[in-house]
Amino acid sequence: MSDRPRPSIRRWASRLWDDLVASTDASLLAILRFLGLLYGPIDTSLPIDEAFRKALRNRLPSHVDWRKAFGGMTYLLLIILVVTGVLLSFYYRPSAEEAYQSVQHIVSGVSLGWLMRNLHVWAANLVVLAALAHMGRVLFSASYKPPRETNWLVGVLLLFTIFAFGATGYLLPWDQWSYWTVTEGLDVVAGTPVIGGWLASILRGDPIVSGATLSRFFAIHVIILPWMVLGLLGLHFALARKHGSAPPPGRDETDETADEGVPFFPDHFLRMAAAASLVVAVAVTTALLLPRPVAAPADPAHPPATLLSTWIVADVSRGLIYYVGGWGLGVFVLLGLALVLLPLFDRSPERRLRRRPIVAALGVFFYVVFALAWGAGWKLRSEPVSATGELTPFQKAPASAPQGASLPSLGPAARPAAPATPPPTSPSDTADSGGAP
Repeated sequence: MSDRPRPSIRRWASRLWDDLVASTDASLLAILRFLGLLYGPIDTSLPIDEAFRKALRNRLPSHVDWRKAFGGMTYLLLIILVVTGVLLSFYYRPSAEEAYQSVQHIVSGVSLGWLMRNLHVWAANLVVLAALAHMGRVLFSASYKPPRETNWLVGVLLLFTIFAFGATGYLLPWDQWSYWTVTEGLDVVAGTPVIGGWLASILRGDPIVSGATLSRFFAIHVIILPWMVLGLLGLHFALARKHGSAPPPGRDETDETADEGVPFFPDHFLRMAAAASLVVAVAVTTALLLPRPVAAPADPAHPPATLLSTWIVADVSRGLIYYVGGWGLGVFVLLGLALVLLPLFDRSPERRLRRRPIVAALGVFFYVVFALAWGAGWKLRSEPVSATGELTPFQKAPASAPQGASLPSLGPAARPAAPATPPPTSPSDTADSGGAP
């Protein structure tokens, strides 16, 4: 008997395909456009298959090259964070009593749970580097100038939202490292003039970091911030496609006609696929080779002997706080806000970097301070005590919970009083990583 399909089945499949094409609106291709898999306008007057082929033939300006791949890398890393975050949320339990145990279960009892968790951790670090690289390219090439000022503002807001994602997700493991890093950060926030005390109180929800804090951080992390990112990304993409890619300095917007440039497929598509493959390879490799260990469970009464940071921005913040003081972190934040308002002050049409010395100096200073603070924060991993013997902020027990005193309620269930004598700890203050390689 012949293995070839019967003509009637082939005709039926062909008729079904024709019916699907005829009944499907070409506007659905906007989904592929939003994901970056298509470029340019979608001709909704055509059948969806013809509109798809036409979109593949759209041309990009010839100056769209590898230097402009950092935006796409950032977007891909955000997608990885969403996918891995959703998978982790299936098993994570956001309560002070169960959070730590649920993380242990993820890394030891769930198939490939350790990989999803480590991939989530490393994507959170890589997305910061990719976003900063993308912002640097836009800053130094003056791509924030008219008519793209609004898109620059939206992009910086996206960067701040990425920081907020990392900050709120940092507490969720509910181990000693995450607990005391967040405690230190909220103490600095509380010392900020005018709104610091109010903001820290809203985030804590209790006199100290507790189960109430964990619930609020989880809600912000998985409910509020995703909607903010979705809205900002949609606006960012809409503005980028409306105004197009900014030409390099010294070149006019109208130097290239619509018939010139490079086709989206296969030229730009292959370049995009190569960049995406590189991002995925780096993220998976780091997740496999450099897993994020798990410290001992969070203990509000006993700070750890050492504090290991697992996020770039946490390293930067700790470096500034430790070596410069809380005001140093505030000045750095103000410098970031100055970058937000840059298009309001830099109104000249000049786009060549050597003729914009103030902007160049501001940008270089921002990135140099960021790199130095990152290195300083990394160094603190092996130096928990300063040279003078003074304890760093995370080693000081909270004033509201002295050793031997009863602690405030950490959630719906009452927490037992803290022991009068600190339990012995190992030098690394870590627990078993629960199956991470």
